Amino acid sequence: MDFAFDARTEELRAKLLAFMDEYVYPAEQVAHEQRARLASPWDTPQVVEDLKAEARRQGLWNLFLPDAEHGAGLTNLQYAPLAEITGRSPQLAPTATNCAAPDTGNMEVLAQFADEAQKKQWLQPLLAGEIRSAFAMTEPEVASSDATNITTHIERDGDEYVITGRKWYISGAMNPDCQIFIVMGKTDPGGEDIRRQQSMVLVPRDTPGVTVDRAMQVFGYEDHYHGGHAEVTFDHARVPVANLIGEEGGGFAIAQARLGPGRIHHCMRLIGMAERAIELMCRRAVDRTAFGKALAQQGVVHNWIADARVTVEQLRLLVLKTAWLMDTVGNRGAHTEIQAIKIATPRAVVDIIDRAIQLHGAGGVSQDFPLAELYAGARTLMIADGPDEVHQRSLARREIKKYL
Repeated sequence: MDFAFDARTEELRAKLLAFMDEYVYPAEQVAHEQRARLASPWDTPQVVEDLKAEARRQGLWNLFLPDAEHGAGLTNLQYAPLAEITGRSPQLAPTATNCAAPDTGNMEVLAQFADEAQKKQWLQPLLAGEIRSAFAMTEPEVASSDATNITTHIERDGDEYVITGRKWYISGAMNPDCQIFIVMGKTDPGGEDIRRQQSMVLVPRDTPGVTVDRAMQVFGYEDHYHGGHAEVTFDHARVPVANLIGEEGGGFAIAQARLGPGRIHHCMRLIGMAERAIELMCRRAVDRTAFGKALAQQGVVHNWIADARVTVEQLRLLVLKTAWLMDTVGNRGAHTEIQAIKIATPRAVVDIIDRAIQLHGAGGVSQDFPLAELYAGARTLMIADGPDEVHQRSLARREIKKYL
């Protein structure tokens, strides 16, 4: 593995760093102020639309998608340092560059598995940033960490599918621009192969029988910039059979294909979140005095900052190795590393942000600094895309298998 960034990555890094300094960081406070004046908290502040227009003008658009036909054509290794940069402002930068979850994963699914009609109707406007989307998989009544537990029914009735079930923490669903749901449910609940019972279908938001019931909070945050996290009911919602993605029984495999890149993208951005926390920690340490000397002269603060730097460097190398493996041997060949970064990165970044909060005192848990919101996002990623314990179980079994 070559640790040097290639020329294209260096060029995009320079452009993206300048874009962050000139446009994104100054827009953070503006976005909060504009949101407070909106008719609905789920509407998009004008400054976010301005950021999207500028990012697209500069060619900082759809960087996540390796498919050159639809995206920037970057490899995972090229995209990793760019996603890290956007992770420094996770509420604004990913949305500004059209690289925000859950749209990224949904666009990957559509690019890989959708037919031409589905791509024209849904993928193209998503790539253009004209609409948003949601991925409806998690359910409140079952342990959704085991996808075979999903109870939503997708029953065929002539030329239509009838969808019945309840989902929650469906990211993006509160955004009024969210026009399409990718819904995972069971088309063959009694099937012999439990991994062939599930299918995925496209369900437009305005389909009769689809109700967005309420916004779910994460540590009190509603995550407005990503369109919130909703509880959604599907009550005999009907869609054409043509809305099936791929084939019946292919939902589990599609979900696994979607989650692999999603996990590494989250970890890439988490590195940026940790870097933002370290920067804030250092600035606070040199600005504040306690007990007669600057916080930067306190031994415990030295330990926190040094440990954070060592941890971030370790995590970055593991993330880059994983990206390189995904590019060279595929997601299946990088399975162990994907699980390793999913376990290690959120846990370590939560600890770094927690130290930064501690150093900021009351300010750390306030709305005047981004640390509390960064903490909520990082802590959630110990659950999202499969909780740590599921990945630990799978990784351990793969290790033990070598000795059986």
